[in-house]
Amino acid sequence: MSRFTVKQVAVLGAGVMGAQIAAHLVNCQVPVILFDLPDSTSADKNGIATRAITNLKKLKPSPLGVASDADLIRPANYEEHSELLRGCDLIIEAIAERLDWKRDLYAKIAPFVAEGAILASNTSGLSIGALGEALPEALRPRFCGIHFFNPPRYMPLVELIATPATQPPVLDQLEAFVTTGLGKNVVRAKDTPNFIANRIGIAGMLSTLHEAERLGLSYDVVDDLTGKRLGRASSGTFRTADVVGLDTMAHVIKTMQTALNAQSDPFYGSFATPTVLQTLLKMGNLGQKTKAGFFKRVGRETFRFELESKDYIPAGQKADEVYGRMLKKPAAERLKLLRHAEGPQGQFLWAILRNGFHYAAVHLAGIADNARDLDQAMRWGYGMQQGPFELWQEAGWLAVAQMIQEDIDAGKTLCSAPLPDWVFHGPVAERGGVHQPEGSWNPSKGSFDPKRQLPVYQRQIFREPVLGEAAPVFQTAGKTVHEDADIRLWTLDNEVLIASIKSKMHAIGPGVTEGLGRAVDLAEASYQGLVVWSGDEPFSVGADLQAVMPAFIAAGVAAIEDVEAEMQRVMLKLRYAQVPTVAAVRGMALGGGCELAVHCARRVAHLESYIGLVEVGVGLVPGAGGLTYIARRAAENAQASTGTDLLPFLSEGFKAAAMATVGTSALESRKIGYLLDSDRVVPHKDELLYVAIAEAKAMANAGYRPPLKRLFPVGGRSVKATILGSLVNMRDGGYISEHDFHIAGLIAHVLTGGDVEAGTLVSEEYLMQLERQAFCSLIVHPKTQARILGMLSTGKPLRN
Repeated sequence: MSRFTVKQVAVLGAGVMGAQIAAHLVNCQVPVILFDLPDSTSADKNGIATRAITNLKKLKPSPLGVASDADLIRPANYEEHSELLRGCDLIIEAIAERLDWKRDLYAKIAPFVAEGAILASNTSGLSIGALGEALPEALRPRFCGIHFFNPPRYMPLVELIATPATQPPVLDQLEAFVTTGLGKNVVRAKDTPNFIANRIGIAGMLSTLHEAERLGLSYDVVDDLTGKRLGRASSGTFRTADVVGLDTMAHVIKTMQTALNAQSDPFYGSFATPTVLQTLLKMGNLGQKTKAGFFKRVGRETFRFELESKDYIPAGQKADEVYGRMLKKPAAERLKLLRHAEGPQGQFLWAILRNGFHYAAVHLAGIADNARDLDQAMRWGYGMQQGPFELWQEAGWLAVAQMIQEDIDAGKTLCSAPLPDWVFHGPVAERGGVHQPEGSWNPSKGSFDPKRQLPVYQRQIFREPVLGEAAPVFQTAGKTVHEDADIRLWTLDNEVLIASIKSKMHAIGPGVTEGLGRAVDLAEASYQGLVVWSGDEPFSVGADLQAVMPAFIAAGVAAIEDVEAEMQRVMLKLRYAQVPTVAAVRGMALGGGCELAVHCARRVAHLESYIGLVEVGVGLVPGAGGLTYIARRAAENAQASTGTDLLPFLSEGFKAAAMATVGTSALESRKIGYLLDSDRVVPHKDELLYVAIAEAKAMANAGYRPPLKRLFPVGGRSVKATILGSLVNMRDGGYISEHDFHIAGLIAHVLTGGDVEAGTLVSEEYLMQLERQAFCSLIVHPKTQARILGMLSTGKPLRN
């Protein structure tokens, strides 16, 4: 089969999911047409799609990397624009979850689907085989299910579901596009009700509701227990339901009730729609989309729903800390403690974990090819740190199995179905779990299945593993060239050197600075390039204030100036290195992390990267070249334009630094100026290192030379006065404090070159000296010291 290239995508259905899928396609630079019915209420027949596109700009969390990119989505309607489908390589149908409506739509669009195009239905649980039966014979081999999770931008899981007629290469092609093109993690599910993640996840939610009601626990306490403490999404159970939408949750429950019965699912008796959910649906409280569900916000206050009164009461109850301590214990000890807990919260935790293990084991063979697909579906679709089988295996396979079976025999479980025979006998029992170095258990085959190997996964050097799998880890992979407590310098191929920061949150202290300087020396001597990549999030939260405070206390401000001067020297060393330096950014790149990134020759950033200079939050100014970068880029942009006034080019950079603006995506960071048009934005986090190494090699092979050092003009006194004039009104109006005004004035002083005439030519070293002076003047200021101490003690910025 020829190479599958996606030049354009059509999304059918401008509802919540359809519009947000279209938004994510735009995030990934994929041209997209959003279709819906013709609008009978407006002269513009595209009105339904157009309104959905406009609404994307208002949603929180934002489905768009840059809100204005909503305008790149082309609205259309079936009556006037069906011919446009001929130009689409992928068509994603995402209309309401009605089998008859979807089939009717397929009949209308089938004549317009291009030869070679893939048609996929985004459904949370309808039968893909039944949907495909409505298609012409010629189109059935190119039809499948594609299930995005809500919200599509942020949730990594996509389930792909084949019909008996789907050609295997079609699924391979779609998996490659969804992985590299959209940054998603793909699991292939069997065509069973609600597939894998929702089948397990909704059963888990129903179990959670059942056990919470049985033990009399409130929704806020349950969310506290089932969030980060349990290694799951921080939103817990009920806040997650509110985000997904209670109507969506009810639909998925209805699908299970309709498609299953007591014979096909022994847990069927626990699938009744909970009374509280029925009540909220009747009230029209559908969760986040209606601003009320299990919880609602009123101003800054959070309230939780109370079924008895059908009203909202103040929320905020927390779990008993004794269970928080239990949940920090090793897995085997943790489960034993919970099983024998006397309090309702501990009994609740054991019950929901046991029910989850029980359900997953009973249904593994029917819904998934192997245990890996089930565990990864729950991690990627429901925000779990571990899938149910991973936790079970870590805690001791046979010991936990025995506890579950004892509860089944005692009538404590949701149903009396015994654990499958493979749990107690055969390879899984003998080897202590479903995940082994050679693969994960496939109960249908009675063997351990290796991971699916497609060419796209060669781009994931460290593909996300499951517990027990034999997979290389970045901490020890490759050949180590140098390693100490702060940094590891290593290589995978003896061609590109990789620098991985090891400090907590990858903060930059003196040891990291020294290591980066060493990395440049080694790269220039023996390698084609240098990649700064630390393996996981964040890229770096900036300067390590805790590491430098002892030096400040012992030697005063002179010690801080020395530390800042060395950081600045290393930043310039990265910028002017004789080999290409590439920052591979994922997650937060704040303060010094941002400065590290902008001083590399190139940046390769994961789409979900959050970049900014945030030093004002602790009462400081950027001190490792961040302001120098803004001033230089402003001068370069001005020189490339027809104007000579620096102020318009400085204004955005000044505002970003003075207000600690952080790009909420790599795309927004590019708009702010922390990423350039030449930098790469990578949709999939696990492809970041591959792309960064390839970028370094490509630059080297193209004959890379570092930029020449140049003087550049600054705004001088006049531009500084203009900036300060705007700040006076903000201070006098109470929008910023006197100390904020002082810090912003120092930022303006550095950006404009200090006490010089407009147009004066300066060097980077000159501006960096001004940065150091400003930084050191603030580090001794009592209000800045109060901000630093506040941040170190509470993790939150202090306003003073």
